[in-house]
Amino acid sequence: MRNKQTGVSLSGLIVVFAILIVIALFGFKVGPAVSEYLTAKKIVTAIAQEKRSGSVAEIRKAWDTRTMIDEVKVISANDLEITKDGGDVVISFAYKKEVPLFSNIGLYIDFAASSKE
Repeated sequence: MRNKQTGVSLSGLIVVFAILIVIALFGFKVGPAVSEYLTAKKIVTAIAQEKRSGSVAEIRKAWDTRTMIDEVKVISANDLEITKDGGDVVISFAYKKEVPLFSNIGLYIDFAASSKE
């Protein structure tokens, strides 16, 4: 009696690799946009904690300094919305990012963050 062999066929393996490649390419395209957003969110939170009683001009200058170091280029200091909530400074921003995928197909992502979150 022969035992029936089990396992993944070559065509099944090719399909799995094709799916993994598409997911990896998508990640390579979207990854930098998400990374820049997370860096901007981290900067906003840090500035809000440091400049609890700072003026709007000081906060914008701190933003310019930090974004120059961390290379955040999608948001300028003028794009920040700076408010006070009680005794705390709340810094927020929102922007849209277009990520071209291939040919004439792209992805629009709306990013928004606040130091209060």
